[in-house]
Amino acid sequence: MHRTLLAFAFAMIFCAAGLAANSAVLPSQFGPWQAEAPPKELNVQDLGADWAKWPDRDRVLEEASLEGIEERAFRGSDGEITLRAFVLHDPSSAYELYTFLLAPGMKDLGIGKDSAGNDTIAQFLVGNFVVQAKLPSSAKPDSLKDLFAALRQKADPTPMPPLKAYLPEHWKIFGSEKYALGPEAFRAAMNSLGIDAGAGLANEVGFENGVEAMFAGYRGEHGSGTLLLLEYPTPQLAEQHLHHLEQALPADLKRTGVTVERKASLLSLVFAATSPQHAQAIRDEVNYETEVTWNEPGHTATDPPLVLIMFKIFIFTGLFLGIATAVGVAFGGLRVIIKRLFPGKVFDRPENIEVLQLGLSGKKIDPTDMY
Repeated sequence: MHRTLLAFAFAMIFCAAGLAANSAVLPSQFGPWQAEAPPKELNVQDLGADWAKWPDRDRVLEEASLEGIEERAFRGSDGEITLRAFVLHDPSSAYELYTFLLAPGMKDLGIGKDSAGNDTIAQFLVGNFVVQAKLPSSAKPDSLKDLFAALRQKADPTPMPPLKAYLPEHWKIFGSEKYALGPEAFRAAMNSLGIDAGAGLANEVGFENGVEAMFAGYRGEHGSGTLLLLEYPTPQLAEQHLHHLEQALPADLKRTGVTVERKASLLSLVFAATSPQHAQAIRDEVNYETEVTWNEPGHTATDPPLVLIMFKIFIFTGLFLGIATAVGVAFGGLRVIIKRLFPGKVFDRPENIEVLQLGLSGKKIDPTDMY
């Protein structure tokens, strides 16, 4: 009996270990890299000194609906790689965290559509996962492409927020992009971009109404500035918050020429612009166009020749007249035949005929005299 219970306990342990391995985000191997140990589950407090430079990290992670953090070490011929995967609620929340970790000076690593880092630190976004990697000096960031392909099969395939596609590419400073779904990420973006006076707008833009915010810094030949885009669910909400933000803008920002402009459901502000002309030039580059779609099926009308039209008119008119005449003759002939065969029985029965009598003579009117 004890041996049976012991065997059952070992079986349950092995099953639990197997389920844990299957539920792990990071694979046991990718490319030439082999995992040294099972993945470790981390808490926010376990992130270490690397996260100390972000004092508001805990609030941003909570706002982004962090569901878990996983860390795993891998070894290959080029040394050791330490990977850290952040599991978020959805791709929009993951993009918020990904841009929170961006900083000017990073470069595009070419791992998927969203990746950044340098020769020793890399991070990339895939679905609802944000992955950080510490690379040895002998390893190339390209070695993470196999990992990206493996994670894409597990990641949430929901599309990224369309707001990121509205940002102009011309003059944009890579690494300055910041996306916010709530006030914590909004304030963190303002502080990281050096717009401290605008941090108070986090409570004014209307996150409770479903607004999304996108920041990016721009530097061109004639000046610089920081663009903020705010997308609302409807143009009516955008118009309402346009007037509210105009009143809520701090005096310091108004003195620097910051204004709010609306285009359909999108509001735009440009902070720290070198000149009003440069601020307008950045706005003019925004990739946002309103569209009205009509999904009702249609067809291309082509007019037939006039001779064919007249021919069809005469044919169908003659056909209608012929049918009407035939029906009339048939009805009238049938009525006459029935009256001959059954006089006063079906049609014109005396009891059903009423005649108005003026009484000018003494003779009583016989209704049958009229037929």
